[in-house]
Amino acid sequence: MVVLALLFGLPSAALPGALLTGAVAEDGNPLGKDLDTILADPRLTGATVGLVVRNADTGSVLYTRNSAARQLPASNGKLLTSTAALELLGPDYTFGTSVLADGHRTGSTIGGNLYLRGTGDPTMLAKDYRDLAVRLAASGVRTVSGGLVADDTWFDSVRLGPGWSWDDEPFYYSAQTSALTVSPTTDYDAGSVIVRIRPGAVGRQAKVETDPPTDYLTIENGVTTGAAGSGTNVTVDRDHGTNTVRLTGSIGSDAAPDEEFVAVWNPTALVASFFRKALQDNGIRVVGGTSYRAAPAGATELAKHDSIPLRALLVPFMKLSNNMHAEILTKSAGRKESGVGSWDAGTRALAGKLAGLGVDPAALRMVDGSGLSRMDNVSPDQLAALLIAARGKPWFGPWYDSLPIAGVPDRLVGGTLRHRMTGTAAANNLRAKTGSMTGVTALSGYVTAADGEHLVFSFVQNDFLADSLKDVEDAVGVRLAEYRGPNDTSGHVRLPNQRAAAPPVSATPTVGRGASLECSWTKSC
Repeated sequence: MVVLALLFGLPSAALPGALLTGAVAEDGNPLGKDLDTILADPRLTGATVGLVVRNADTGSVLYTRNSAARQLPASNGKLLTSTAALELLGPDYTFGTSVLADGHRTGSTIGGNLYLRGTGDPTMLAKDYRDLAVRLAASGVRTVSGGLVADDTWFDSVRLGPGWSWDDEPFYYSAQTSALTVSPTTDYDAGSVIVRIRPGAVGRQAKVETDPPTDYLTIENGVTTGAAGSGTNVTVDRDHGTNTVRLTGSIGSDAAPDEEFVAVWNPTALVASFFRKALQDNGIRVVGGTSYRAAPAGATELAKHDSIPLRALLVPFMKLSNNMHAEILTKSAGRKESGVGSWDAGTRALAGKLAGLGVDPAALRMVDGSGLSRMDNVSPDQLAALLIAARGKPWFGPWYDSLPIAGVPDRLVGGTLRHRMTGTAAANNLRAKTGSMTGVTALSGYVTAADGEHLVFSFVQNDFLADSLKDVEDAVGVRLAEYRGPNDTSGHVRLPNQRAAAPPVSATPTVGRGASLECSWTKSC
């Protein structure tokens, strides 16, 4: 993996217009004074806090506190991945999924094997694999004399990222990365299946189904149906190294269906099972079994599905903070740059583009694309520099539009900020990437101040013990939106305990997403 760990050698005093926190307060700068007051929150005692605010047009620093120090970014790491991927792959990049044959066709029979080859498309749904089978059947194919071969060799065989927590493994936000994968919905949570639980008769076992339908999972159903009004309390787990899913708990007889997103073991085999059944359903008999290896160089392409372009994928990727999109883009970057679809090659390829994005790649450590790893490190100064540099790129428009917008309830507009900073000057104004893991929270992005000044900011907090500090982030975001430049006066600060806190974040990860845009506490989002 890439280890880029040289010290960030640019002190705050070297930045144009930089002011240390103490100097801000002594000079009577009202913005600095109010930000100091917000950061005096007692929950930050013993925590590591980095904050930088800069003018996006001039680069001048309005405020900085410990912003040169590296911290865990959580999903703020997606700022690095998404921009570097746009530089390397381009906004029109697409993923292709192909059906190929290594033998000649005689009449309705294909001699030899049928290959299904993927390049990591996270937008493939079960119906897309069915559509490939329909197209093959429409061409007149009825028999494959060989077997079905699933080719996922576009990426390496390492499916879980460096430094990921073992106990996150069953959860959709920590799914396995494969070049052949499938998503259950158009949120494109690749490598997952929905387990849907419905109430049965009171006192009896609940009803369970999967979406898409599959027998790839073995469901051990221990959920009972409770009385009306008893609510839903369901726990879902998957045994390591298997696709045995264990359900326990209860669901009220009048409760709505409970949907739990479960990451499968070996998405390639799941896809192969979908495609084989799709072939059968469309009248195509495959004589041999299913195997896994690369398609030969001379194989003939019979059908192909292309994904939406990267510029469109940015919306579910960044709005919903989709970890799997980040990892697939990382491995795709490695494949394009060096022919190796691995995390090591991918992070090296992405790092090579960061210098052109205002970032010193020798001043950070990037081992995955999503920020789910506890080994990632980057400073707020680096993130703010990237935010400024990105404004000059030709792909900035769609990328900027993909950032969550504070207080906008539409989930594909407000994204992970849709419930936050509502009814404030930051609502429908502040655009930023969120980040959350246990003891980590981050918010970095753009906001227009009350005087029309364009600001960028990066706020990263590590090593705290509170359940959540999203309200501290929100207080900073609102204060920046209310900033009046030379006419600013102190007293606009809204302390976190004086305003409604963000929706609570569960301290215990769950497989299901529920009100999914507020992250489960271990999810990097």
